[in-house]
Amino acid sequence: MELENYLQRIQYTGPVRPDLECLTAVHRHHVQSIPYEDLDVQLGRPLDLDLVRIRRKLIVERRGGWCYEMNGLLGWALAQIGFTVTRMTGGVLGSEQVDTAFGNHLVLRIDLDGESWIADAGLGDALQEPIPLREGEHRQNGRTYTLTRLDPRTWRFANHLGRLPPTMDFINAPADEALFERTCADLQANPESMFVQNLICFRCRVDGSVDMLLGRVHTHLSSEGQHKTLLRDSTEFAQALEQVFGLREPGVETLWHKVVVRHDERFGNGSTDSIELTPL
Repeated sequence: MELENYLQRIQYTGPVRPDLECLTAVHRHHVQSIPYEDLDVQLGRPLDLDLVRIRRKLIVERRGGWCYEMNGLLGWALAQIGFTVTRMTGGVLGSEQVDTAFGNHLVLRIDLDGESWIADAGLGDALQEPIPLREGEHRQNGRTYTLTRLDPRTWRFANHLGRLPPTMDFINAPADEALFERTCADLQANPESMFVQNLICFRCRVDGSVDMLLGRVHTHLSSEGQHKTLLRDSTEFAQALEQVFGLREPGVETLWHKVVVRHDERFGNGSTDSIELTPL
C-alpha cells in the first residue's frame, strides 16, 4: 500500500517492474512531482534519515525534502519495485572542498542487466532521468552532463553549464551511513551551513524548465533563458511556495522574516541578485 501511495504521489501509472523503462519513468515523475526544499531546516525542525518519517513527510504530508529525504524515498521505492539499489556517499561541490564535502549528499546506484545507473532526485536543478555510470558526456532533455572517474572508486558529476549545483563527487561503494548521520545533523546546526543560511527550493517541470527559489528571489529557467522575480511580501512568498512548489507552510511568516533579513544583509532591499550556494 505504501508503494501504491508513493506512485500516486508522483503521478506514475505505468508498468511497475524492475526494467529501464520503469526506472527512467519513476525517476522523472519523482523530480517533477516532489520539490527539493529545506523549509524544515530553516524553521529549526529536526531531520534524520528515518525512512518512516521521510515517507510520511513526502507522501502523506505532500512535502518536499533535501537529498537525504528525496533520494532516501526514491531508493526505498525502487527497492520495493525490485531494483538493486546501492546508497552511495556523495559530496556536493566536491571539486572545491574535497576533504569536507563527502557525506553532505546521498546518491543512488542502480544495477540493472549488467549495467550501473546513477539515480539522483536530490541534486536540485540536475538530473531528471538516470544516466549510465560511464565516463563521458550524457545528454538529456537538451542538457549535457559529464561523468569523470577521478580514481578507482571516486567519480565526479558535472552539471549542465550554469545549473546548480555545478559539481558533485561520489564514491562508487556502499555509503558510510554513520557519516550521513553526522553530516545530516551538522548541516542543520552549523551556522555556516548553506541550508541554515538560505531557503532553497527547486521544482522540475514536464517541459524541462525549472523553478528555483533562493531566499526571496524566484527564478524560472527554461530554454529561452531565465526570468527573475523579487518577492515583495509574505503574501507573494506564500503564493509562490504553494502555487509554484506545491508547498503549504503554516510557518510562512517566520520564514519570510528570515529570508528578508538574509537577502537585505547581502544585497540590500530591491535587488534581484540570488544568493550563491556554497558548502560548509
